Amino acid sequence: MKRDEFTEMRAFLVVARERSFTRAAAKLGVTRSALSHTVRGLEARLGMRLLSRTTRDVAPTVAGERLMESIQPHFDGIAAGINAISALRDKPSGQVRVVCPDDAVELVFRHRLPTFLQEFPEIGVEIIVDNGFTNIVERQFDAGVRLGEAVARDMVAVRVGPDVSYSVVASPGYLERCAPPSVPQDLTDHNCVNLRLPTSGALYAWEFEREEREFSVRVGGQLTLSNMASAVDAALDGIGLAYLPTDLVSQHVERGKLRRLLLEWCPIFKGYHLYYPSRRNPSPAFSAFVDAFRYRPPS
Repeated sequence: MKRDEFTEMRAFLVVARERSFTRAAAKLGVTRSALSHTVRGLEARLGMRLLSRTTRDVAPTVAGERLMESIQPHFDGIAAGINAISALRDKPSGQVRVVCPDDAVELVFRHRLPTFLQEFPEIGVEIIVDNGFTNIVERQFDAGVRLGEAVARDMVAVRVGPDVSYSVVASPGYLERCAPPSVPQDLTDHNCVNLRLPTSGALYAWEFEREEREFSVRVGGQLTLSNMASAVDAALDGIGLAYLPTDLVSQHVERGKLRRLLLEWCPIFKGYHLYYPSRRNPSPAFSAFVDAFRYRPPS
């Protein structure tokens, strides 16, 4: 294969996977116009349309799908070969791409990343925050992070944190205006900070547990957000009650800026897990990353 042909094929694959010329161009480090020109050159050389383009979406045509199925294994083989050669280096090197919800940045990565990056100076880590259920294979992430209950069974799952408890919290100022709830059903009378789920578009129902009975309460309120960090701020500002990971608000509780409510009703979930598809030859960089963030319970 000539160099130009290889470049065209690789460009086509990335655009087809990302379903976006903009995202693909950013990943390849080229301009959008240059990438579009490269793909059009491949289509002209083959004499057929490979991608269907609209103002909102880019998707492979039937011919494009067949081309992807044909050439993808060869590109995967090239990547595996490069990873095998990289294992001969004295120290792991390369890039690790991970997608995770916003609270996992604080609860999983923040305190351990500095040590990891210092120990492995030739490894680059890219963490993308996405509170939806991102398809890590389609988006070419090495791994994702989710609570244990949400990891698909066909994925390899490595625990990267302890069990996670959730708390209903409110500021002292809010509780001066409104009597605290005594049971979860009282939440329907309160101004609650809702969380919009990006995948389904629905509002997250607050989950509770009592005497092995699990149930949820759909709350109402003036403010709806899409991430945990903003919900913490809203609770601190006295806007309303918020339902958040306990470790995310513990420092504010200790300082008296927030109060925990309904303690006996709040559940505990399986901790965060790093998940990824099974692979025969993981890169040394990825193996080092998994080992470094693997959760080891205190003895």
